[in-house]
Amino acid sequence: MPKLSKKLVENEQPGTDQRFVWDTELKGFGVKIFPTGVKTFVFQYRSPEGKSKRFTIGKLSDSLTVEQARQIAKDRHRDVLNGRDPQGEKQARRQAPTLAQVFEDYLASDAFKEKAESTRGVDTGRINHHLRPLLGTVFADKLTTNEVKKAHRAINEGKTATTVKTKARGLARVGGGEGTAKKAVTLLRTICKWSTKDGTPAGAAVDWSNIKMARDGMREAIIEDADAYGRLFRTLDTMQNEKRIRDAVADAIRFIALTGTRRSEVTGLRWSYVDLKAGQVVLPPQAHKTGHRSGKPKTIALPAQAQVILARQPQGKPDEYVFRPSKGIGPLALSKPWRQVREEAGLPDDIGLHGLRHSVGSHLAMSGASLVEVMAQLGHSDPKTSLRYVHYAEAARSTLAERAAAVAVAGLEGKTESAEVVPLRRRK
Repeated sequence: MPKLSKKLVENEQPGTDQRFVWDTELKGFGVKIFPTGVKTFVFQYRSPEGKSKRFTIGKLSDSLTVEQARQIAKDRHRDVLNGRDPQGEKQARRQAPTLAQVFEDYLASDAFKEKAESTRGVDTGRINHHLRPLLGTVFADKLTTNEVKKAHRAINEGKTATTVKTKARGLARVGGGEGTAKKAVTLLRTICKWSTKDGTPAGAAVDWSNIKMARDGMREAIIEDADAYGRLFRTLDTMQNEKRIRDAVADAIRFIALTGTRRSEVTGLRWSYVDLKAGQVVLPPQAHKTGHRSGKPKTIALPAQAQVILARQPQGKPDEYVFRPSKGIGPLALSKPWRQVREEAGLPDDIGLHGLRHSVGSHLAMSGASLVEVMAQLGHSDPKTSLRYVHYAEAARSTLAERAAAVAVAGLEGKTESAEVVPLRRRK
């Protein structure tokens, strides 16, 4: 049989059984002809263990010619000479888990179940709406830095943004942006670290330090002064009096603004957690973000106005929500009404409900509170989380100091025109 050529392969006719035509130039290279007329290129060899194996190259087509198949066969022949097993590697690749499989394993893991319920919901959304569509088909052990960068860029540019159907309230908008992209990639890194401990390492080749994301710090704008707080509270009063916002919604927002409590902790607040006599709320481990890890309750000290807000809520059973939803059995929804309040109060668009929490932490630090005091009020378990408020306060105080010293500095530099000199009246 001569060397396999385009003409020879095309002219070979199928029989009643499948058969092989072997090339005379490259040992092991051949074409398998099926009774249906389909012709598939193969490469046959012996593995390092001495077993006869056959590697399927692909079907004869416009995209795979005889010469292209020959080159692939030469490459596999070179692999065999180097002690490799092409077919064994191919089978192992088929059995290797994809990131989609790793995501499923993570969602069923104890590490995931230890997270707070609200965190589990958010993480599940990030996986299903961002990470799985972009990276689910990638083999876990083959994830590259470039693929993570592309995913980060796609989420940042809003390419995974969509509208999803929800059970309770119809439709929900899944957005993108830098914050969403950063949190999704941070979650991906967490999952990859977990997979290594679980025995199915993912992302081992990824250089996470080479993935540029937004810097840590104040992630959202804050309410900067008393005037802005005044506009917020006046807007809540007006909207509430005009029946454009429910009492429970208005009070929940006020409570967050006064205490810096997380939204999920306020909407999930139950009467059994409230102790008005002691002026505090005690959240059990399952009701706050870090409780599943620490196993400890979280105590929230209540200023007088926050106690008044709780005291005027309709008293319910111990397991009922303090801020009652209008319908259904789930917690209160605040996102849509908050956007309306924010717009009417003239607050910046980038102040989210979590920004109210940042505002409390920032003003607490700027008032001179210590790191421990900031941690206690916001319920942080990691000092690093609270430290950003201290740094923000230090930067803010530096700016104020510069403004305060501006006149004196101008005098030092001979720029007296920036300050008006008023002669003192002599005492008669």
